[in-house]
This record gives sequence, C-alpha cells and structure tokens, in this order.
Amino acid sequence: MPANKSVLVLPGDGIGPEVMEQVRRVMGWFEQKEAVSFAVDEDLVGGACYDEHGVSITDDTMAKAMNLDAVLFGAVGGPQWDDVPREHRPEAGLLRLRKDLDLFANLRPAIVMDAMVDASTLKPEVVKGLDIMILRELTSGVYFGEPRGEQTLEDGSKRVVDTQSYTEDEIVRVLRVGFELARKRNNKLHSAEKSNVMETGAFWRKIAGRVAAEEFPDVEFHHILADNCAMQLIRNPHQFDVIVTDNLFGDILSDEAAMMTGSLGMLPSASLGAEDPVTGARRAMYEPVHGSAPDISGQGKANPLAMLLSFAMMLRYSFDLGTEANMVEQAAQNVLNEGYRTGDIMQDGCTEVSTEEMGTKLLKELDSLSS
Repeated sequence: MPANKSVLVLPGDGIGPEVMEQVRRVMGWFEQKEAVSFAVDEDLVGGACYDEHGVSITDDTMAKAMNLDAVLFGAVGGPQWDDVPREHRPEAGLLRLRKDLDLFANLRPAIVMDAMVDASTLKPEVVKGLDIMILRELTSGVYFGEPRGEQTLEDGSKRVVDTQSYTEDEIVRVLRVGFELARKRNNKLHSAEKSNVMETGAFWRKIAGRVAAEEFPDVEFHHILADNCAMQLIRNPHQFDVIVTDNLFGDILSDEAAMMTGSLGMLPSASLGAEDPVTGARRAMYEPVHGSAPDISGQGKANPLAMLLSFAMMLRYSFDLGTEANMVEQAAQNVLNEGYRTGDIMQDGCTEVSTEEMGTKLLKELDSLSS
C-alpha cells in the first residue's frame, strides 16, 4: 500500500456534509482493498465554522491546510448567514483558502458522459463526446484588485470601483499550467481575454503570445476574445480543448460550459498552486462546482457525483494515482449507464436514487472494476 496521503476534509454547509460522506465511503473502500491509505483530518469551514468560532475559517484550520497534501472541500453558505459581516461570510473562508494557499490555477473540466447527452439543453450532436478543460486564474484579477468599494465624490455623489489588475508573473504561471495540460490532452490551447477594450486584456494577449512562441511552440495556440469564446462554446464546443483565461471571464465561461453538460451537480474542480521546486508537489484543493443547495439539505436528494469526481481529480493531480482516478470516473459512468439518477439529473426511464444509494451503487461498481 502506498504511504499515507494526508487530506484535510472540509464538508462545510448545506449538502456539503452529505456528499462528502460518500467520498469518505470511497476512501474507506480503497483502504479496505489496500490500494491507498489516507490520513484524514476533518474540520469546520463556512457557516458551520462561523456558528462555532465566529469566523468562516480558523487560523488553526488554515495551518492544517498549509501543511497537508490536499484539501477536499464540500460547499459553504446558506440564507441563515445572509446578515453576517462580509469578512465573516461563509464564502470568505473559501476565498481565504484560495488566497493563502496561492491556488492560482482552477481546473474546471466540462465532460459530457454518454448517459448524460440528453440532459443537456443543447442538441445531442453538439455536445456528444464533449471534453473541455477550462483553466481559470483564481487569485488575482478584479476579485482581488485594489482600490475597490464605494467612494464619495467631491459633489457628494457616489461611485463604486472594482480594479482589474494582473502582473506578468501571474499571467505567465497560469498559462504554463494551461500549456502543460494541453500537452497531456489534445495539444491545443485557446487564451481568452478582452484585448480589444481592456488594458489587462491587451497585456494578457501579449504575454500569452510570447509564452506560446518561446516555451510551447509544439502546442496549437489561438487567441480568442472572451465574448466570442462564450458564443463559440454554444455554437461549436468541440473546437476547444483547453481554454485559459482570467478570474472574471473564467468564472463566467466555466459556468456556461458546466451547464452544457446537463447539471452543475455533475462537475468537479481542482485548484492548484505552484510546484515545489524540490518535491514537485503542489498545494491543492478539490471541490464540486455546485453550491450548498440549502433547499434540499438533509433530505438525501443531493447528487454526490461531482464531489466523488473531485476526489478522483485529487487522486490524479495530487497523488499521481491515475489508475485509481480512472476507476472512480469509470464507476460513475457505469452507474449512470445503468440508469441510476439523483433528482437533479432524473430522466425518463431511469431510476431515482438517494445520495446514499448513489454512493452504494458506485461502491458496487468499484467492486466490479477491481475484480
């Protein structure tokens, strides 16, 4: 059995604990099969942490995140925390994790499994076999730029400012991750920005062109305006392989691509930091794209597949366990092929199952795949 892999588990709020429970069952399955052993430390984040400690994440939890191999994150938020000060809102814990761990590269795969083709709002011939990776810069840009906030002008009127800001190094490092991903996939990368109207867009385009020419001449490379990219994703998504873009456009484009697959409840994500120059390891956090879904919390209706597929990404990117990651992904595909669905992806002719039942079906598929 490989050496222990240290994981910080942060279930969070809403359906977070329910879907995380299914991941813990799969971890147990791998340990039982003596395939890999996990050293798990579980803690609070988000609203659950605020209720207990008055903050959305504690310094102690952050210290654990800094020193363990990977973070598995569920979801945060809910209406009961709407009036909490902004700096202590549940989402602030997630933002602190991303910022303090310097998780600058957000990997958002948009994959249409064969069993889910009819769940997309787009025509089957448009989305069948779709497999795109959107790489979003995650720790800079307009979400973190200064100055920001409300200002009072000399005449007493108000204005609000958000600042879009990028350094050359911030752009280069996320581009390099994108090109390296492209080399392992179909060797094609699009860089999306708004160079026609934004100074940061023009700068991004210049840097991207230089990195492509000097460091990755073997990768097919294209510039694309972000608004055109949004249109092309709907018109002909198969033209894309890896799309790399800034924080704001990445937020928008990845959600658009996610819905092309049929449900946010199906999609995982990974957020990676810089490689350690000695070990090559990266700080990393893995989380489903869906939110905390407080309207179905505690009812056994949550779809655990995005959380389970995020776990598979952790196996692949943090622990270099590609075979085990493939098993989890194939097991999810098999369960869907057999017609089992949670309510969010229910289709005619299929069997609706609970969160726990979906986890049980996946464990049975893992048994079959390992036999």
